[in-house]
Amino acid sequence: MDNFVLTKQLFEKKAFDATVDTTFIELTSSIQINTGSSLPSIDEFFDNYQALFYDIPKFGDTNSHQYLILTSQEYIGSEISGNELINSLMAEITDLKQENLEFQQELSKQNISSIQDTLRNLQSLNNQNSTNGGGSGGGSGGGNSGGGSSY
Repeated sequence: MDNFVLTKQLFEKKAFDATVDTTFIELTSSIQINTGSSLPSIDEFFDNYQALFYDIPKFGDTNSHQYLILTSQEYIGSEISGNELINSLMAEITDLKQENLEFQQELSKQNISSIQDTLRNLQSLNNQNSTNGGGSGGGSGGGNSGGGSSY
């Protein structure tokens, strides 16, 4: 075996402080490690989300509105895909349009019935006025004529 010679250098306290740098400046890093919580609160998250809303891309595998929708649907257990949701909403719109059409048809029937009733009433009043107006007008004219011929 080989023998190694080790030498040990000893310093006095004053000489040690003057010779050896004990501040460890050469070991520090420019990266600071934050040991506290750097996550925003839920309120802060949604404030940031609203502030960044239009800056977030609509589509993309990550960091997009599409990503947020898909991961949220996965988390809440939504079994409805985008197409299924669109189809169900389209069916609901169609049903509502049909219901609206039926209401409009019923309203039109009611309006027609009301107009027909009003026309019948006006015709009845017109007939009464013709009968009363024609009889009294003819009677008063006949009375004047009859009165003049009797004397």
